[in-house]
Amino acid sequence: MFYHVKELQFNARVSKPDPRFARLLLEQFGGGNGELKAAMQYFVQSFCCKMPYPDKYDMLMDIASEELGHLEIVGATIQMLLAGVSGELKEAADSTEIMQMMSGQAGKENYLQQALFNPQFDVLTGGGPRLTDSNGNPWMGTYVNANGDLTVDLRSNLAAESRAKIVYEYLLPFTDDPDVKATLTFLMTREVAHYQQFEAALDTIQPNFPPGVLQSDPRYSNLYYNMSMGEDARGPWNEGVSTQLKEEWQYIDNPQQQVVETDGLLDIEPTGTDRTEASVKEADEKLSEVRSEEIKSATPEKDLQWSDYNGGSMKGKKKTEKTVYA
Repeated sequence: MFYHVKELQFNARVSKPDPRFARLLLEQFGGGNGELKAAMQYFVQSFCCKMPYPDKYDMLMDIASEELGHLEIVGATIQMLLAGVSGELKEAADSTEIMQMMSGQAGKENYLQQALFNPQFDVLTGGGPRLTDSNGNPWMGTYVNANGDLTVDLRSNLAAESRAKIVYEYLLPFTDDPDVKATLTFLMTREVAHYQQFEAALDTIQPNFPPGVLQSDPRYSNLYYNMSMGEDARGPWNEGVSTQLKEEWQYIDNPQQQVVETDGLLDIEPTGTDRTEASVKEADEKLSEVRSEEIKSATPEKDLQWSDYNGGSMKGKKKTEKTVYA
């Protein structure tokens, strides 16, 4: 159940209309990294969390709802940036300011070149936002990433917040309006806040690397292949100890030679790691059992009910704790 509060979360303001920037800002309304994408992504992800992880369900729904509020802020700002356009179009007479400006072929071309107007504002929306990116490409459900595994979904969300943040950062130099800049800065800052919230939630799931359940094959998990000619770059990504599995990187200077000598990597043993195929198999089975039991124990097989109307809010029913599976 959603309840709409008519006041915006942030007091969005515009000093003066700017149709050019309105077009750019559409990127955060209906673009692949925009607010609707974020709201729908976290909303869809939340369903798998409802019973086994009610605390994460609560977080995802809270942030998804806030993102819808951000979508409203962006839409309201676009509408204000287009102030005057809708009224002029509604007059539908040759004497209107827009029609006078566009008088003749040269006038029409000058209008488009000077305003960099998204034609959809004129011919489809009558001076309002539309669910597209800045080039008019429609919003698509394929923007949404939801894999049904929290360790994967939360990482997708870290990437989503990072991309949304950088888009706002790129948008800021294209407006001189201090009021619009204040709105963009607020929205950009909330992306940073959400990033940290998702990061903290991921940290409560231990182990959470590799993403998912299966732990990876120790024969290949610490190999770095030199796939380029010329001077080789070295760094913590191909020398020393790996960040998560704490294995020693094995630098393969001649990948083709290794492939030939090992029968296509079939005849190879783990090197530079304490993990073995046997230990990985044991870890896979143990973590599979634990994660499966988490879901099964929280999900009844009959007489299911999504909401507990007599039990009050889901908030606080399950505290967020860091659980470590040895």
